Amino acid sequence: KTISFSACAVQMFLSFAMAGTECVLLSMMAFDRYVAICNPLRYPVVMSKATYVPMAVSSWAIGGTASMVHTSLTIKLPFCGDNVINHFACEILAVLKLACADISINVISMGVTNVIFLGVPVLFISISYVFIIVTILRIPSAEGRRKAFSTCSAHFTVVVIFYGTLFFMYGKPKSKDPLGADKQDLSDKLIPVFYGVVTPMLNPIIYSLRNKDVKAAVRNLVTQKCFTQ
Repeated sequence: KTISFSACAVQMFLSFAMAGTECVLLSMMAFDRYVAICNPLRYPVVMSKATYVPMAVSSWAIGGTASMVHTSLTIKLPFCGDNVINHFACEILAVLKLACADISINVISMGVTNVIFLGVPVLFISISYVFIIVTILRIPSAEGRRKAFSTCSAHFTVVVIFYGTLFFMYGKPKSKDPLGADKQDLSDKLIPVFYGVVTPMLNPIIYSLRNKDVKAAVRNLVTQKCFTQ
């Protein structure tokens, strides 16, 4: 029920860094799917270790840097009220509502971040999927089209869930909106649960169950339990 100021800052940093990193990673995964479907013969060359390692490292670096900037701007603000956070965790927008100072810089920086982590990746993902869909539709056999679509289904599902909730939450910074609307407060608390808890929980299920080895292991585990019972 109570959290120290420093622990709250760490929580803000980690949650924002993870979300920012996921945004960049999903756009890079879209490029991976584009190469796999549109240029399958060149995939081992294009997506070599020299390519995907820097892509992964840069995703973490960009997400961590953006989080450091926003967390630093937030913790420098004066908080002179009762400091009761109307949220499940130290989410940046919820903490900004408690500041008793001008937060226009925070709102502007959040808008720039929205463009970088929401607008640009979604545009990149959309363009990638346009080329992917065009390529798939050119495949003559129905079985070939089905396999190609199934290759992208897991990634597309995560993109819809993750970006859908993020856009709803961060599309319009509401840090200084009045807290009179209970429905708005409830949605502001529930939506982060989706991109902070539900999506990470679904990731292993969505991605791993497409792996034949994982499917076989799950079947063996279920079979063993049935025989044990």
